Amino acid sequence: MSPIMTFVVPCYNSEEYMGRCIDSILATAETGIEIVIVNDGSSDGTAAIADSYAQAHPELIKVVHKKNGGHGSGINAGLRAATGIYFKVVDSDDWLDEAAGRAVLEHLNELENRGEHIDLLVTNFVYEKQGKRVKRSVDYARALPENTVFEWSQVRKFWAWQYLLMHSMTYRTELLRSIELHVPENSFYVDNYFAFVPLPWVRKLSYLNVDLYRYFIGREDQSVNEKVMIGRIDQQININMLMIEHLSKMRNAGALPASLQRYMTRYALLVTAVTSVLLSREGSRPALEKKCAVWRNIKQVDADLYRELRRSTVGYVTSAKGRWSKVAMGAGYHASRVLVGFN
Repeated sequence: MSPIMTFVVPCYNSEEYMGRCIDSILATAETGIEIVIVNDGSSDGTAAIADSYAQAHPELIKVVHKKNGGHGSGINAGLRAATGIYFKVVDSDDWLDEAAGRAVLEHLNELENRGEHIDLLVTNFVYEKQGKRVKRSVDYARALPENTVFEWSQVRKFWAWQYLLMHSMTYRTELLRSIELHVPENSFYVDNYFAFVPLPWVRKLSYLNVDLYRYFIGREDQSVNEKVMIGRIDQQININMLMIEHLSKMRNAGALPASLQRYMTRYALLVTAVTSVLLSREGSRPALEKKCAVWRNIKQVDADLYRELRRSTVGYVTSAKGRWSKVAMGAGYHASRVLVGFN
């Protein structure tokens, strides 16, 4: 019998914190789950720690050792190895809430027992920002019906801070395999790709209003650190454009329900705005030229989509040139950091 859930934990040089992550998953259930630890070519003690967990819990844990290929490669390897009905990625420096995890597994088992096979389960996540005493929880109660199975037509408007991220999403494994999902490898910022590309094939959803995922941010070397993101901006741009191309293809094929098309368009705008703000904050002439090139490339991919993105206030401000645009973006960026608590 297949486990109800496969938790995939991609690890790269994670010896200092991976134990907390794995222990938190183990605390959610004694049976009925699977944990796939993917050692992505680590050079520290990650491999040995992973193997020790598999030896201690052979009925629950298996380890994949592979050459380094980045976060996307770890997700791809986990998907190949997964045998669970549902599939969730938990980064090795993050962790799960035990009580919420038990509630999630109970909810999924109940749905399966009733024959209600959903494609996506949504749960809340919490920003565990280092040094911040008040933790910000991102929930979806205003946008999604609770404790039921629903379709995109029943989804209400998402607020700017409320978009679905990898941390809040649990996909049906069969769905990801049926679309032959392959997350870009040797790249950072693939979380947005994972949270975006499968959506046109999601038909049935459910939302459980529990704070399951604890998203740790604050390390200086973390990929979402502003300085690190600016240093890796070309990878951010690449993921951004892959999302734009995918959205354009789905829109033009008529494959998106109206509410999902609105959601994906706004999500693509959000990611493009982040790209534009980072390039603006870097401030050099090459960076500003890259910002202009991003918007030109969007126009070349899909002129109608470009016009829709630019019609919004966010799109107009972040695509504009000149000092006023940079000042406005800086003010919005700082306000968002205070409001949401991201890095």
